[in-house]
Parts: sequence; C-alpha cells; structure tokens
Amino acid sequence: MNWQAWATVAVIVLAMALFASEKLRIDLIALLVLATLVILGIVTPVEALSGFSNEATVTVAAMFALSLGIERSGALDPLSRWLMRIKRPWVLTLALMLAIAPLGAFVKNIALVATFLPLALRVCQRTHTSPGRVLMPMAYAAQMGGVCTLIGTSSNLLADTLAQKHGMEAFGVFEFTRMGVILAVVGIVYLMLVGRWLLPREIDTQLPVQEEIGKYVTELEVTEQSALVGGSIADAKLGERYGVYPLELLRGERRMWSPRSQEIAVGDVLLVRGDWGKIEDFQRRAGLRNAPDRRYATGDARSRVMVELMIAPASPMEGRQLEETGLHWRYDAVALAIHRRGQLLRDKLSDVSLAVGDVLLVLVDDEALSNLRNDEAFIVLSEREEAHRTPRKALYAAAIMVGVVVASGLHWLPIPIAAICGAVAMALTGCFGRKDVYEGVDWKIIILLGAILPLGIAIERSGLSETLVQMGLGVVGDHGPLAGLLMVYLLTALLTELMGHNPSVVLMVGIAVSVAHAMHVDPRPFVVAVAFAAATSFATPVGYPTNTMVYYAGGYRFTDFMKVGIPLIAIFCALSMWLIPKFWPF
Repeated sequence: MNWQAWATVAVIVLAMALFASEKLRIDLIALLVLATLVILGIVTPVEALSGFSNEATVTVAAMFALSLGIERSGALDPLSRWLMRIKRPWVLTLALMLAIAPLGAFVKNIALVATFLPLALRVCQRTHTSPGRVLMPMAYAAQMGGVCTLIGTSSNLLADTLAQKHGMEAFGVFEFTRMGVILAVVGIVYLMLVGRWLLPREIDTQLPVQEEIGKYVTELEVTEQSALVGGSIADAKLGERYGVYPLELLRGERRMWSPRSQEIAVGDVLLVRGDWGKIEDFQRRAGLRNAPDRRYATGDARSRVMVELMIAPASPMEGRQLEETGLHWRYDAVALAIHRRGQLLRDKLSDVSLAVGDVLLVLVDDEALSNLRNDEAFIVLSEREEAHRTPRKALYAAAIMVGVVVASGLHWLPIPIAAICGAVAMALTGCFGRKDVYEGVDWKIIILLGAILPLGIAIERSGLSETLVQMGLGVVGDHGPLAGLLMVYLLTALLTELMGHNPSVVLMVGIAVSVAHAMHVDPRPFVVAVAFAAATSFATPVGYPTNTMVYYAGGYRFTDFMKVGIPLIAIFCALSMWLIPKFWPF
C-alpha cells in the first residue's frame, strides 16, 4: 500500500476509537476526519465539501422536519390514547412493537421512541411491571421498521447514494419492504417467545446502582427555623431519621472540610441524596428550603408542576451546566435535583456538566409545560397533561407525509425534492412553528453525514478499498458469492456496533461493490447486505440512538443488550443470507 492508504487506515482507526470511546461528539469526530483528509491532500477541498450537498444529507434533514410535523401536530395522539388502555404488560409490549414498526418506516425512530417512552413507563408503573420487559423490544421494533423503506433510516439513504456513485441504479422507496417486513415479523416473534425470557426480570428504575443511598441529588438551604441549626450532620443522623444521605456542607462558595462534624449555621446549604419523597419529608420536618427553587422564585402564585426530564441522545444540552440550558428563561423552570445512573454526584447542581441519560427533576410553570414537552433536547418521562392540539393539523401532517411517500415511491419527484416540498407544506399548514424546524433537525447527524462521506472517496482513491477486497477474498477463498455476502454483512454489523450505522455504511459500500466486481456478480445484493446490517444494531446500547434512550430510561445493564441482541442479529444474518439472493439475485 502507498502512504495515502496507510494514512487513511490511521484516520479510520482513530475515528473508530473515538466513536467507540464517546469522548467527543460524533459530529466533531467527523469534522476531525474531514480536516485530516484535506490537510493530508487525500481529498480536495471541493470533494471535502461535497458531502454537505449530497442527496442523502439533504433528504435526511428534510425527513427530520417531516417527523417533527407528525410529532408536533398530534398525529400520534390517538394511538397513544389507545395504548394507554392496555393493562397486561405482554400485550403492551406486543402492541408497542406492532405500532412502532410500521411507523418507523416513515417517521424518525428517535421521535417515535421519545413519544411512546413516557407512555410505556406510565403503563408499567400502573401495572407494577418492570420497564425492562417493555422498553428494549420497543427500541428494536423502531429499527426493524426503519429498514423497511429507503427513507426509514439515514443509513438506507446513504447506501443508496453511495451505490449510485458506483454506477448502480437507484433503489426504490419500497424496494427493501419485502425483506424488511419478513425480518420484522420474525424479530417480533423472537422477542415475544424467546427474547422475553432473556430480558431482565426485575428492574426498578426508581433506584440507582447504590440503592441504599437513593436517587436524586439536591441542595437544601438551612433556615432560621430549622431544627438543625447549632448541631452537626453526625448528630442529626439524617439517614436513620429521614432516609436521606448528606454528601457535602456548603457555606457560601466554600466546601467544609469536615461536613459531618461541622456545626450547621443559618444559610448553609446541604447537598443531599435520596428518593424525592423522603427528601421532601426531610425538608418539611427539618425546616429547610430548596436552594435552587428559592434562587429563581418569582413570588407569584402561578400553577407549577413537577416533571422528570431525561437528557436525550444527541441533545445540545450534553456537556452544558444547568445555567446554560436556558430552562429558567425559556420555560420559567427550576431544576431541583439531578440523577445520574451509576454515578454518585458530589458537585453542586450548578457545577454539574450534563450527560445523555441524566434525569432532572424540574419545577415548571403549567403553561410552559407544553413548550418544554416539544423540546427535543429533553424527554419528559413523568406523567403530565397532553398539550392541546387540533385534529385538523394532525390530519394535514398525516396527509402530507402520505403525499411525500407516494410522490417519491411512484417516481413523480426525486426523494430529496419530495421531502423538501413536504417540509415546506407542513410549515405552511402550521404543523410546527416557524422556529421549530431548526430546533427539531438533529444537526449533529447532518454534520456527521456531510463530513464523513468524503471518507469513502479517500478509501477508493488511496487504493485501500482494493487492498481490503483482496484480503477479504483471500479469507473467502473459492466458497462463492454467498460467502462473500456473509463476510460483508458480518463486517458491517461489527463496525456498526463500534462506530454507529452511518460511518459503517460509508466504509463498507465501496468495499462491498468491489467484492462483488471481483467475484463477477451483481453488486446490488452486497449493498443491500450493508444497508440491513447497519440499520439493525441490537447488541449494544450505543450502536443506535433508540437503544441509548431505553438503556438509561429502563435501567438496563450493558450485557442485557448482548443477551437479547446477539441472537437476534444472528437470526437476521441467517435470514438475510437466504432472502437477499432470492430478492436480488447474484
């Protein structure tokens, strides 16, 4: 290999390590890859920018807007109300999968799971069912539905665009549907008959890993009437008497060196951890007041409600401190407490840098709750009143989405043009607000797509693709195209779990096409294998955003996904090796 091929290998390995470590945001990693390729002269500046004008990038951005219109207009509300009537957990699991899988073929998967996640948690709480029995199948169903159409997931659109660059004919909107439906049906049957026995039996999401300590961390200020004044934390025996556990004693900006023995004074702030009900009881009986609440109190008597907010995957709030989230000035909301799974937070609330999966306990004005619910940076987990939405807008949104699918499916309009027209139509009919579309588009994914696509150019130009193909053919030997297809599928599935579905498609489509040409067969089935393997990531909670969402909300362990997901990937792989050659002959 030449130096450019070795440099491209180094860039890929570095990118894989960064994607897997989650130390940097995915869009920043992609931009780092792009900048490195340009600096090394492997791709030209024009080629480096070509990803941002790519059809797949534009289409994904427009599809985000369409999904936003479906969600904000209330088109899914009737289905949500029907699901709320279900009382049996296994019926709820089946109903959620049967509802989400078809919708996932046309609506953004993250939006779907975010919509039905609070509903599933409420039903689980009402029926005394562990959420772990319900949430993982729901996330898997969203992926199964997404692979059924060309527009169901961004990795399908990427595979189609890259295939066309290699001279292949474009895939149809419903070309993946036959095989996708078969896999979805088999997957749902597996999850109901086999997966249910592999799912964890008991998960109590109200308790963190250190269940003896409790859930939330909050700040309580000592008042003049407090019974704690003049005593010490050790004397108060907070754990024995109230079931809350002191972490720090804060006096102004100082942290006391010996908090348990330090004499408590008026104005001191106790950083405590515990279940919220016990914290409230302790606050009332000990004569304390919630420090964050007092800091932002307005003195009026408006109706305020308490809600739980989870930091969503790809949220712009990731890495920010509470003051930087804008909760107070945007929604007149006060963050009272925070829970981070698997970690014992000892910082002041104002000093905590938020992470995906953090749960905030927020006091919010009742009138602002509907706006907060529409903020895609957060997922409202606790029970709340639904925002009022007109049936007319829901009908408009559904009709526009159907129009986009029909127009693109019948080739009346190219997919990007149809999606853009649909987004404009939803804006004009008021399915979402004028500024909502800019907030609803996941710009991390758009930047990722635009910046990572030139990596495919680098792989081809440097000769790395040809080298990898020859190595792969040496492994396959004379076992025929089916063995090559299996190799492509398994390698894509592995890369997806490490890097995510979009980067793995960029890496693998060119290699898949080259393998097919080397075997003198049609490359189409190989591209299909890449698309399906990338869009069905079940083995880890970080391989796909919907997995990440339920991982935090459901209280799963990392190994729970492996136990349920790896057999499902094996089933899908075996079925794909049988079905792909039938639907797309070599």
